[in-house]
Amino acid sequence: MNRQLDARVLVLPGAVLLVAYLTVVPLGMLVYGSFRSGAVGEPGATYTLANYARAYLDPALYRLFLNSIVYAAGTCLVSFLIGAYLAWVTERTNTPLRGLITVVALVPFIIPGILNTISWLFLLSPRIGLINLLVRDTLGLTAGPFNVYTLGGMIWVEATHLYPLVFLLMAAAFRSMDMSLEEASIIAGSRTFTTLRRVTLPLMRPAMMSTMLIMFVRAIESFEVPALIGIPAGMPVFTSKIFLAIHQFPSDFGLAGSYAITLLLLSTTGVLIYRRITRHGERFATITGKGYRPRVIDLGRWRYLACGGAMLIFVVTVALPVFVLLWVSVTPYYGVPSRELLQRATLEAYRYVLNYPMALQAFTNSFYLAAGSATAVMLLTSVVAWITVKSKIPGRALLDNLAFIPIAFPGIVLGVSLIWVTLALMPVIYGTFWLLLIAYITRFMPYGIRTASASMIQINDELEEAALACGSSWRQAFQRIILPLLMPGFVAGWIYVSIVSLRELSSSILLYSPQSIVLSILAFDMWEGGQYNYVAALGAMMVLLLVLMAAVARRLGAKVGLVQ
Repeated sequence: MNRQLDARVLVLPGAVLLVAYLTVVPLGMLVYGSFRSGAVGEPGATYTLANYARAYLDPALYRLFLNSIVYAAGTCLVSFLIGAYLAWVTERTNTPLRGLITVVALVPFIIPGILNTISWLFLLSPRIGLINLLVRDTLGLTAGPFNVYTLGGMIWVEATHLYPLVFLLMAAAFRSMDMSLEEASIIAGSRTFTTLRRVTLPLMRPAMMSTMLIMFVRAIESFEVPALIGIPAGMPVFTSKIFLAIHQFPSDFGLAGSYAITLLLLSTTGVLIYRRITRHGERFATITGKGYRPRVIDLGRWRYLACGGAMLIFVVTVALPVFVLLWVSVTPYYGVPSRELLQRATLEAYRYVLNYPMALQAFTNSFYLAAGSATAVMLLTSVVAWITVKSKIPGRALLDNLAFIPIAFPGIVLGVSLIWVTLALMPVIYGTFWLLLIAYITRFMPYGIRTASASMIQINDELEEAALACGSSWRQAFQRIILPLLMPGFVAGWIYVSIVSLRELSSSILLYSPQSIVLSILAFDMWEGGQYNYVAALGAMMVLLLVLMAAVARRLGAKVGLVQ
C-alpha cells in the first residue's frame, strides 16, 4: 500500500503541476507583460495601458484586422473545398484509384510549411517564378500573369498546405454516414437536391462547421506564409506584426504582447465555438447496430472525370512544388527548365549543405527535439489521461481543460510568452535547446492528450484492479498493464507530434540561438539570404527525412496494431 501511495504521491501531483506550469504560467506572463512599459524583468518598467493604446488606436489596425480575417477565412474556404472534394471522391464514390488518391492527399502534410511556401515563391513570384517566366517567354508577354505577393496568393499557398487535414476530418465524417437515410428520403419521393438540402447537409453540418473552424484557427495562427509572402507584399496580419515588433531594434515587447493577446482571443474564440459544436455530436450519429451499411455512389462514366479532377489537384499542389524544389537544388543557377540547364545539373548544393557546420547542428537539434518532445508529450499526457479518465480525483475535468488550453496558443504567441517566462524565472535556459523543448511540449500537448484519452477510455478498469489485487503497486500496474495497452494510441500520438515538431517554425523563430538552431530556421535564414539553391537542397533533404520518419513510424505502428 505504501509503495502505491508513494508512486501516486510523486507522479500524479507532479504531472498536475507540470501541466499547470506549461499552460498557466505562459498565459499569465503574456497578460502581465502586455501591461508593462518595458520587457518583463526590466528595471524601472511600470504598469501601463500604452501598449494597447498604440495597438488599438493605430489607424492601420483596421487593415491589420481585416487582412487577418480575410486571410484566415479565405484559406479556410479554399482548403475546405479541396479537402472535402478529395474526401468525397475516396469515401463516397466508385472513382478509380481511390487508394492512390488517399495516400497522395496526405503528402502535403509531410512537407513543412516553410518549404511549401518557398516552393510557391519559386513558381509564382512575379520576378523569378518559373511559371511566370515560362508563360512570359512562351507568349511574349512583358510580365508574368501571376503574382503570389497578394492576399489571394497568400490564401492559395496556405490552403495547399492545410487541405490534407480537411481531407482527414471529412473522410472520417463521410465514412461514418449511413446512406440508408438518403435512400429513405429518395424512396419517400424527395428529389436529389431536396435530399441533399434536408438530409445530407444537416447530417454533415457538425463535421463541416468544426472542420472549417479548425482551418480558421490554423490559418490565423500560421506564420510561414505571412512572413515570407505577406511582409514583402505589404499585407500584414497579426502573426507577422508580432514578429516584426520583436525583430525590430530595439524590440517592442509591449506592442508584441498587445497584438499577441488579440490574436490569442481570436483563436480562443474559434476553439470555444468548435468545442461547443462538437459537445453534442452524438445527436448527429448515424452509425448504429441496426443495419449500418457504408455504401458508395456509382458515378457511371463521370467517375473518370472525378478521378481526373483529383489528379489535377495533385499535379498542381504536390508534383509542381516538389519538382521545383528538386530542380532548383540541382541547377548551378536559377532558371527555367531547359535541356541546356539540365546538362549542367550538379549536386554542389547538396555537398554545400552536408558540409555546412550549421546544417549539421540544425539536423541534430531537430532530430533530438522531435524525438524528445514526442516522448515527453506522450508520457505526460498518458499520466494525465489516467487521472482524467480512470481516477475520481476532484478537479480532473479542470486538468483535462488545462492540458487542452495550448491548442488556442498560436506558435508565435507562445514564443512571446516563453521569452518573458524565461527572462523572469529561468534566464539560464534562454536561447538553449531546453527552451525549445519546453515550447514544443507545451504547444503539442493538446494533440497528445486527445490521443491518450481516447485510448485510455478503451481500457477496462478490471485489468488494473486485477493487477493491484495480485500485489502490484500502482506504478507497476501503470507500467506493465496500462502503458502496453495504450501503445497503439501512444505510438500514433508519438508519430504525429514528432513530425509536426520537425516542421515547427513559428515559436522557434523567437526562441532559438545559433546553438539551438533547427532545420526550419536554417531554411528561413537561407531564403532571407538569397541562397536559393542551398535552401532547395536543404528542403529536399528535409522532405526525404520526413518521408523516412513516416515510413519507419508506419512500420513500427503496424507492429502495435496501427492500421494507418
